[in-house]
Amino acid sequence: MIVLHGTSTGVKFFIFGIIVSLFGASKQDCIWYGVCNQDAFLRNQYCSYNGTAKPMPEEGLKLLAERCSSLLEGEQKNFCCDVDQIKLLNNNIKLAANILERCPSCFINLSRHICQLTCSPNQTKFMKVVATENNKNGTYITSIDIHITEEYINQTYKSCSQVSVPQTGKLALDLMCGAYPASRCSATKWFTFMGDSSSPFVPFQITYMQHATNATENGFTPLNPPITPCQQAVNSKLPACSCTDCDLSCPLAPDEPIIPDPLKIAGFDAFTVIMTVVFSVGVIVFLMGSFLFTKDSINDADFHIENDGVTDDSMYRQEPRYFEKLGARTEFFLENLFTRWGTFFASHPWMTLLAGATIVVVLGYGVTYVQITTDPVELWASPTSKSRTEREFFDSKFEPFFRIEQVIIKAVNLPNIVHKTSNGPITFGPVFDKNFLAETLNLQEQIQNINANGTFLKNICYAPLKDDNTDVATSDCVVQTIWGYFQDDIERLDDNSEDNGFNVTYLDDLYDCISNPYLCLANYGGPVDPAVALGGFLKPGEQLSASTQYQQADALILTFLVKNHHDKKDLKRALEWEKSFVEFMVSYIKNNKSDSMDIAFTSERSIEDELNRESQSDVLTILVSYIIMFIYIAISLGHVQELKRSLIDSKITLGIGGVIIVLASVVSSVGLFGYIGLPATLIIVEVIPFLVLAVGVDNIFILVQTYQRDQRRTDETTEQQVGRVLGHVGPSMLLTSVSESCCFFLGGLSDMPAVKAFALYAGVALLIDFILQITCFVGLFTLDTKRRDENRLDICCFIKCKKSDVVHNSEGLLYKFFKSVYVPFLMKKVVRAIVMIIFFGLLCASIASVPKIDIGLDQELAMPEDSFVLHYFKSLNKHLNIGPPMYFVLKGDINYANSTNQNLVCSGQYCNDDSVLTQIYMASRRSNISYIARPASSWVDDYFDWAASSDCCKYNPKNGSFCPHQDYSCSNCKIPKNDLKRPDEHEFGKYLPGFLHDNPDELCAKAGHAAYSGAVRYSYDKNETLSVDASYFMAYHSILKTSKDYYLALESARKISANITQMLQTNLIINGLPMDSALQVEVFPYSVFYVFYEQYLTMWSDTLQSMGISILSIFIVTFILMGFDIHSALVVVITITMIVVNLGGLMYYWNISLNAVSLVNLVMAVGISVEFCSHLVHSFSVSKELNQIDRATDSLTKMGSSIFSGITLTKFAGILVLAFAKSQIFQVFYFRMYLGIVVIGATHGLIFLPVLLSYIGAPPNSARLESQSHENAEQETSLSGAR
Repeated sequence: MIVLHGTSTGVKFFIFGIIVSLFGASKQDCIWYGVCNQDAFLRNQYCSYNGTAKPMPEEGLKLLAERCSSLLEGEQKNFCCDVDQIKLLNNNIKLAANILERCPSCFINLSRHICQLTCSPNQTKFMKVVATENNKNGTYITSIDIHITEEYINQTYKSCSQVSVPQTGKLALDLMCGAYPASRCSATKWFTFMGDSSSPFVPFQITYMQHATNATENGFTPLNPPITPCQQAVNSKLPACSCTDCDLSCPLAPDEPIIPDPLKIAGFDAFTVIMTVVFSVGVIVFLMGSFLFTKDSINDADFHIENDGVTDDSMYRQEPRYFEKLGARTEFFLENLFTRWGTFFASHPWMTLLAGATIVVVLGYGVTYVQITTDPVELWASPTSKSRTEREFFDSKFEPFFRIEQVIIKAVNLPNIVHKTSNGPITFGPVFDKNFLAETLNLQEQIQNINANGTFLKNICYAPLKDDNTDVATSDCVVQTIWGYFQDDIERLDDNSEDNGFNVTYLDDLYDCISNPYLCLANYGGPVDPAVALGGFLKPGEQLSASTQYQQADALILTFLVKNHHDKKDLKRALEWEKSFVEFMVSYIKNNKSDSMDIAFTSERSIEDELNRESQSDVLTILVSYIIMFIYIAISLGHVQELKRSLIDSKITLGIGGVIIVLASVVSSVGLFGYIGLPATLIIVEVIPFLVLAVGVDNIFILVQTYQRDQRRTDETTEQQVGRVLGHVGPSMLLTSVSESCCFFLGGLSDMPAVKAFALYAGVALLIDFILQITCFVGLFTLDTKRRDENRLDICCFIKCKKSDVVHNSEGLLYKFFKSVYVPFLMKKVVRAIVMIIFFGLLCASIASVPKIDIGLDQELAMPEDSFVLHYFKSLNKHLNIGPPMYFVLKGDINYANSTNQNLVCSGQYCNDDSVLTQIYMASRRSNISYIARPASSWVDDYFDWAASSDCCKYNPKNGSFCPHQDYSCSNCKIPKNDLKRPDEHEFGKYLPGFLHDNPDELCAKAGHAAYSGAVRYSYDKNETLSVDASYFMAYHSILKTSKDYYLALESARKISANITQMLQTNLIINGLPMDSALQVEVFPYSVFYVFYEQYLTMWSDTLQSMGISILSIFIVTFILMGFDIHSALVVVITITMIVVNLGGLMYYWNISLNAVSLVNLVMAVGISVEFCSHLVHSFSVSKELNQIDRATDSLTKMGSSIFSGITLTKFAGILVLAFAKSQIFQVFYFRMYLGIVVIGATHGLIFLPVLLSYIGAPPNSARLESQSHENAEQETSLSGAR
């Protein structure tokens, strides 16, 4: 940012071509000589003189040699100017040098005609006096014509058209072409403005009369000084202009990378075509294998595994293989272990419940130590991630980026304004309505006067021209608003004058200011960028350009910059003011807003505040969801066979107890990590109970329903029966719980804090839940079973009913449905084939769709539907017209005092073609690829220019301290220069602090306080030698709208920085810097959004890694706990993989993007999928049936109803409630994904998996069958003996 007092430096520059000497001339020689008048604007006007050129004294010749040495060629000593005029000329050329001298060709080209018209001994050949006036000193000139060639004007303009102003990242002609920005400036417009006497800095009218050639015409020979193109050196002492000031000086840029079109086959999406072919081939092969090349007929009754006449008993006599033996031993060991375990805890229920409650209370107390993390950075950015460490470095070194308080005011029901001017009609947007502007100013002033317990905006705002220890007025604060063009003066709306019969109003003034903001500086001393202060003037997808019609805006934007601090303690006043600001805006919109306005606003703290409010607002929704699931569980666990026994057979108490155990496991997990100190997130509170309910309730249903279908053996106690049932289902429960826990523990390897915390909390919660289920729930279940056997009422267990006939356990209605209707239908051969084809088709469709899933998180989704921030995001997306600022940070051991090192960084004269700033400039020329909209500011180049000006650096002669250059009581510095006209190596560090503390104005535009006071961090060594530790170079990204734009901008910035870093390190090593020190030098990009979007650069790899690790862990655990049965483990992994892939397909079709939130849900989906698969596969593996279809039928019959009632219905009831959440993120990422997880998981577990097992299920374990046969024989023998 360039900050000037009063008027633009560019305007002042035009004095150069105007302040010219006056001297009486002869007919052939002079038109002026000497100074005769000074008008009210202190502009010097020159004496009319019609004589010959006069001899120049030695003093004058020395002065001419400074800037106009070309006039001294041929030993010329007679000129049409005196010494005073030359002094004026040199002083004003210094102003031009501030802007243009960085490009010697441009500066010399322009200076030549100024020198000629000021002092040429032959002025009458190309100049004509048009008007004069008289005063007591004589006649002075008020208007002249200069005859000049088109070639000179055009070539001079061409050589200067790309000269940059590092402070602003803009071009010099943005400051020097009047009402026209550089993009709309031309040679004629530039020279016309330089001669326009309406400017307060042009002493008389200068009209440039352009000629096609320099041939004499009407007695005048047009001036045609020699021109040096910008890419050529003026002489041996001055280099050519640098790349950043002259495109022709730039090295040849590599060709733009060709962005490949989406892969297509015959005009169709390649993934779709490939998967269509795969599906077609797969279906054909499957159907042929199922129906054509088998001995089986289509009748299912004929389908059996061929035994070649061998009896069933003979199968057992086959020698089991090693892994079959190992598997049988493992199964026997686990079953025996769980039987003994269950019997023990069933025998001591009260002790078990008391001990469990004690442990839960102890662990749960840790909840008081838990810290909930709501900071988005802490949630989604790894502490060790590149963007996080770079952000920390930037914030600690330079202070964080400003806090933004912003108001977007859109015009509603107001027409466009057509304003007639001498240049034709101009259409203005509705926001330029006089009353609308006045109301906007009123709102702006009320905001500036908000009192937050004694804190006003001026106490916390960013004031670039003020030091931290000085008082700041409200007018010193940076406020980017259209009213800055009028210095917040409402009377400017009444400006009125006439131009060739057309009415000139405030609209004309605003148009000029919008066209060139440097003509209308705001109160704080700097320009107001129309792209920031106006909105709605760009079409969708359009970027800023030379033809941008700012005046067609339909929204005004007020942006207040507040100082930010790395130390959060220093933010107390700012946070208080922001809170008052939000309260004021809410009240203003409700009570005082005009009907012609639609207002959106935000403060820096608003996003975090709204996220906190959002989590609280959806607490009721989550509670209702859980309560519905609790009620369903409590009711459905009961097995009521007779109405009169309904209050006895119901299991409401047991259901509530089971739910309490689930919640206790969550509380224990949170408490345990509270002791450890791992922060929790709101995701843990919202998601983990859902997950643990899915897993825990399923185990409860399986245990209870298996017991309900079991018949108590003779002389078997209740405790022994409970233990035996647990022995039967325990290995399956262990399998699912350990698989899921390992899955989540390995998910804890993620670098993303929210994912890591979720995975660890979930893993521990599942383990604790499993332990409580096989201890406390077993005890509670035993007590409930005894209550039922004793005919006591549920809940009111102290009431005992009269003894009735004992009702034996039997099959429930849902079990009967599965056994008699669903399973037989599903196992039909045609149905099984259709199922395989449908699910294979869904898999292929999902695989084709998954690569198309959008990556990112629309920030609008993170806000509640009733949030004012959501309205702001929508308005911002519609009216945003400028990209976010970004910084290239250079850190490391670089000796900036060394010229060779300077050339590696700077962008001006003598700088390397591949320097830091040149590479950034080259990137900005390809903003469509680099996402950099304008070149970076350069404190190095501006420091050189500041030091080169003899009037900028001043010091106090009494104590040697630095003085502002406006203090005329101080002395000018005499800075020793080297051959490159830069501060000498020994003096570089001495004057740098002065540059960084000097406020810019029209006399010293390159002073660095406003733009660079925070950009350079330096320190002194023991010898008091200054060294720069780190610095940044600020640029702007192009307009970024979508998540993809943001993470691609980050990716591009990192590529650019990597190239720059490599260049620096290589050259520094060549220059003699030790390798260790050189490799510490680094350039990295920084912008406030990088830390949030870095995750998307690796989102696919992170997702695949997390899914891969989770599924691998499930495979290993399943393989081991299923008795080293690799066949069953593969079936489980295949099914889970299909569930996850199909969930990915659902994400694409239901517009669910891939981000950290959905990644958490995908990890959870893997865990829940285990519940849908592992119980069934385990039941299949231990089934006593012999062929695959019968075993699949048996396992689905036994487990299907429990899985359906335990997971599917439980979750389905709770999920539907989430659709009514106020939070959009709940609706999208929880309702949609949870529904998908349950529906897809249930269909795969209850439809696809049994069918898959009927085709490729693991063969029976011979050792296990033999053991079961012996066990059955022993039971029959014992029963016979009993008879």
